Amino acid sequence: MLKVFLVEDEFVVREGIKNNIDWSAHGYDFCGEAGDGEVAYSMIQKERPDIVITDIKMPFMDGLQLSHMIKSEFPWIEIIILTGYEDFQFAREAIKIGVSCYLLKPVNGETLIKEVDALSEKIREKKAEREAAKRYEEEMRERTELDKRDFFNTLIKGGKNASELIAESKKLSIDLTAIRYNIVLLKIWSDKHDIGEYSTSVLTVEDAVRRIAEEENALFFDFKVEGTALLFKGDDDKQIRRRIDRAISKMKELFSGYKHIRYFGAIGQTVGRITEIHESFDWASRAYAHLYLTSENAFLEGSKEGLRPENNVDILSEIDPKHIDRRLMKRFLRAGEASEIEFFLEEYLNNIGGHALKSTMLRQYIAMDVYFCVADFAENELGLTRQEMEEKFGFPGAEVLSEEENTHDYINRILKEALTLREDHALGRYHDVMKDAIAYIYEHYSDEELSLNTLAAQVNFSPNHLSSIFKQETGQPFIKYLTDYRMNMAKDLLRRTSKKSNEIGIMVGYKDPHYFSYLFKKTQGVTPTQYRNRGRNDGEE
Repeated sequence: MLKVFLVEDEFVVREGIKNNIDWSAHGYDFCGEAGDGEVAYSMIQKERPDIVITDIKMPFMDGLQLSHMIKSEFPWIEIIILTGYEDFQFAREAIKIGVSCYLLKPVNGETLIKEVDALSEKIREKKAEREAAKRYEEEMRERTELDKRDFFNTLIKGGKNASELIAESKKLSIDLTAIRYNIVLLKIWSDKHDIGEYSTSVLTVEDAVRRIAEEENALFFDFKVEGTALLFKGDDDKQIRRRIDRAISKMKELFSGYKHIRYFGAIGQTVGRITEIHESFDWASRAYAHLYLTSENAFLEGSKEGLRPENNVDILSEIDPKHIDRRLMKRFLRAGEASEIEFFLEEYLNNIGGHALKSTMLRQYIAMDVYFCVADFAENELGLTRQEMEEKFGFPGAEVLSEEENTHDYINRILKEALTLREDHALGRYHDVMKDAIAYIYEHYSDEELSLNTLAAQVNFSPNHLSSIFKQETGQPFIKYLTDYRMNMAKDLLRRTSKKSNEIGIMVGYKDPHYFSYLFKKTQGVTPTQYRNRGRNDGEE
C-alpha cells in the first residue's frame, strides 16, 4: 500500500482532504499531516511517504522550499502542489524542482484521487525498474568479478604508472586511495570431496571472507583459479598490521567452524605506492609457495629474512630434508602455475638446504629425482609415452649436472614443460566440460534458478574455475552467454507466435514480467512490443 502525506496550513482544507476521501478504500495509507513545511519535513523523513500533497503558500516554510528539500533527499517521492494562486512563475519553479503536478484550489476529491492514482502507477513502474536494475547489476556481478580479476593481474604485474592504475580502478568503482598497502593471498578448499568437486561450504566461507575484508577496509579479488587476494589499505604500517591481524583472527575463527575446510594464507610486505603493490605481491607469493610444501593450515609472511611469524601469524616448523619428497613435487605439478615456479623452486631447494645445488652429489640426486617425478606425472597422469617424455624433458646429462646454474635452469625448464603439458591436457577435458555445460544451458535455460553456481555444481567445478573456462572457451562470461541465448529465444517467440510478452518471459526463464521487459530493452534497445511490431512492419514491406 502506497503512503500519502498531506501538508496544508488551512485546517478546514486539510481536514476535508483527509476525511472526505476514503484513502484506504482506494488502496492508500494516509500516513500523516502537518500545517507547515518545517514540521512536515521531519515527519516526512521518518514516514518516507510515496506521495506528498502540499500547499504552496504556508508559514515558516512554503511548499516550493519543502519540495526542493524532499527531492534533494528523497528523489523517488512524488509531489503534488496545491495553490490558489494562478501564477505561472510558481508552476515553472515547481516543475524545475521536479514536482509531479500542479493543482489549483479549490480541488475536489475526485480530481485529487485521479492525480494520485496516476502517480501511483508511475511510482510502481519506477519501483519495478529500480528493482530490475538492481537485479541486473547482481546478475552481471560475474562480469564485474572477471574485470576486477584482470585489474588485479595488472596491479601485480607492475609496469603501469599510478594515473593509469587509478583511472582503471575508477572504471570498476574500486577505491585505491591510501598511503600504505599490503597483500594477503588465500586459498580455501575442502578435503571432503574428490578433486574437482567444490563444496557449498567453501562458497559460504568465501562469502564470509569477503565480508571480513570489507570490515577491515580491504579489497577482495579473485586470484588465479581458486584463490583469493585481499589488498589491505591504511594510513601507516601499524594500522595495516592491525587490520591484517584482526582479519586473520576472524578468518581463523570462521574456519574453525568447518572441520573439513583447509586453508593457506600468505602475507606480503607493506609498501607505500600503488606502483609498488606488485612488490608486496612478490613477497606474498614467496610465502604462498609453501602451500605445496606443507599439509598444515597456516598464514605465512614473506620477508627479506625469510618466513617469520607476526602476532597471530603461524610459522611452519622447519621441514627436515628427508620430508622433501616426490609427494611435494607432485602436489605442485597438479595444482601449481607457471608464474609460481621460481618461488616454489627457491623454497623447495631452501628447505633441503641453502646450498643444496652447490654439492655435485646432491645436485645430481635432486635433478634425477625431479626428472623421475616429472616423468612419472607425465606418464601416469597425462598419458605421455617414454619417447615423448625424453623429447620434451631430456634426460639430465653431464652438461646439466656440471654447474649449479645449469641444474637450476634444467629443473625450471622441465617444470614449465610439465605444467604446459598439464594445461594442454586439461584443455581437452575442458572442451568436454564445456560441451556438457552448454548442453545443460540449452536444456534448462527456461529455469529461472539457473546460475553460475548451479551449473558449476552440475559439471563438478568451482564457480571461479568454471567462470574462467567459460570466458576462455566462449569469449564471454556465463551470464552474458545465458542472457544472450534467452534473448534470442525470446525474439524468436516474438516473431513466430502471438503469445503475450509476460508468457514469453516465463518461457525463457524470467517469471518477473517487469524484469524481462527491462532486460529485453537493456540488451536489444527496444521493448518486446516494439520488437514484435517492428518485425511485422518489416514483413509488410
